[in-house]
Amino acid sequence: MFGFSKKDPVAKLRKEYEACMAAAIELQRKGDIRGFAAKSEEAAEIEKRLLEAEKKTT
Repeated sequence: MFGFSKKDPVAKLRKEYEACMAAAIELQRKGDIRGFAAKSEEAAEIEKRLLEAEKKTT
């Protein structure tokens, strides 16, 4: 009915991506390279979904 109560899926994905990248950077700083690689791969998947969602909204 009203559009203001809907959550923006692009904003949600962007926030999830940024949190994932921050966690990956923190793992890299601690020296956990395998954890960094896994988190970076997860972030890449989220980025892919983010780009698809942005295409759909424009």
